[in-house]
Amino acid sequence: MATYLVSVLNGLAMGALLFAIALGLSLVFGMMDVLNLAHGAVYLAGAYVAVALVADGASLAAFVVAVLLAAGVGAVLGGVLAGLTRATPRHLDQALLTLGVSLVVAEVLSMLFGNDVHSIGAPAPVSGSVAVFGETYPVYRLLVIGFGVVLAAGVYVLVERSRLGALIRATVADRGMVSALGVNTGRVLVGVFAAGAGLAAAGGVLAGPVLGAAPGLDEKVLLLALVVVVIGGLGSVRGALLGAVLIGQVQALGTALLPEYASFLVFAAMGVVLLLRPAGLLPARTAVHA
Repeated sequence: MATYLVSVLNGLAMGALLFAIALGLSLVFGMMDVLNLAHGAVYLAGAYVAVALVADGASLAAFVVAVLLAAGVGAVLGGVLAGLTRATPRHLDQALLTLGVSLVVAEVLSMLFGNDVHSIGAPAPVSGSVAVFGETYPVYRLLVIGFGVVLAAGVYVLVERSRLGALIRATVADRGMVSALGVNTGRVLVGVFAAGAGLAAAGGVLAGPVLGAAPGLDEKVLLLALVVVVIGGLGSVRGALLGAVLIGQVQALGTALLPEYASFLVFAAMGVVLLLRPAGLLPARTAVHA
């Protein structure tokens, strides 16, 4: 039983990381109606920032600096992607364009860092373990769970309860009216895109001590993020959180109980949710208008 409880904690830690990564994808697709297949490449860029700065483990301050730097890199990439996709309203064109960008970014990263698998150490002050349910458990993963809780609360308040969030929702619902009031809606939408990409890149650093960094990881992360978005519902903070926690638990418990079917269980869970709730578990109420 203690082993399974530890697996539940692993699922929560993975869920927190998936939430940070998938949230931006959900908001960009659900609120801006842009299908961004370069999201995984942005995540991988963040992971390689960690490889460059804190690969062998560093002070907590240095790790925080790496997270902030990666978020900045991601925000810049997000701004570029927002500009590129602004003139391509059709989803197929967006998918092809962002997929091309993803391949270019992945190739550049491969040229810079090689094709080896890079391990990333946790910050030195939190690299140890503590006793949980009679088992040893990494302190860093507990901090990741706490980070996920804080991030969920912060983003929910920002999107659902703040004036900035109201402006974003209004821009999505009726861009023409908001523009008539003197608001630069283009900047609002670029800001959402940049913030989502920044979260993905920061997630690459945070996930580094758990997943490492390697070519091809961007595709796996993108696939999991898409599953989270589909299960949770487009454009929903609560949906992204619920979907991330669900997939984290399915993956962790599936690996512990049925390791040979762990990957299948993730997509089985998505299939069951779509059969029961085609729009996702908690889709956003705001609809996108062209």
